[in-house]
Amino acid sequence: MQTFEASVISVHVGTDGHLAKEEQPSISVELDGIVGDRHRGYTRSCWAGDKQAKGTVRRNERQWSAASLQELANIQEAMDLAEPLMAGTTGANICFDGISELSRLPKGTLLKFPSGAELIVEEYNPPCIDAGTQLADKLATRSGERLDSTSFSKAGKLLRGLVGSVEVAGTINAGDVVEVTLYEHASWLARLT
Repeated sequence: MQTFEASVISVHVGTDGHLAKEEQPSISVELDGIVGDRHRGYTRSCWAGDKQAKGTVRRNERQWSAASLQELANIQEAMDLAEPLMAGTTGANICFDGISELSRLPKGTLLKFPSGAELIVEEYNPPCIDAGTQLADKLATRSGERLDSTSFSKAGKLLRGLVGSVEVAGTINAGDVVEVTLYEHASWLARLT
C-alpha cells in the first residue's frame, strides 16, 4: 500500500446549524464522531437526493469532513474571492496541507494521527446549494460582484474535500503530521488468469 505524510493545518467544530465551524487547537474523536460537533453520531437522516429516501435513518458515513489548502485555494481563485477561503468557513472539520488532490482519495484510505486516532475515507463531499447560499451571503469577491447560491457548487466541483467515519478514537491537533495510507485492493482479490 502506498503511504505518504501530510500536515494538519487546522481543526474545527460546529455546534449550531450554520455551515461554518469554529477553529480549535485540537479535537477529540470517538467512534461516533467528533466530540461537540453537530455531525457526531452513529446514524443520520437522509436528505432529498441522498442514497435513500429523504428521512430514512442510515449509518453516518459523514462523522467528519476535511478540506485541503491546495483545493481551497483553487476554489478561492475560481470564485474570485477577496479573502482566503478557510476550511472552517466551508464546514470542514480538518484542513490538510500536502494532499493536493484530497477530494480524489479513494474510499477506504486511512488517515493515522500521532495520538493513535484513525479516520477512514467514505466518500467525496460534493458542494451543495445550501452551503453555497450561506457562503454567498458571507463572502466578497475582488471585483465587487455578488456571489450567487451556485458559485460555490460550480467552483468546488471535485474540490470540496472528503467525509468519513472514525476507525480509532483519539485526539487530532493542529500541527499534527498525518500518515495517509491509500486504499488498494488486496492482491488476493485479483483474478488469476
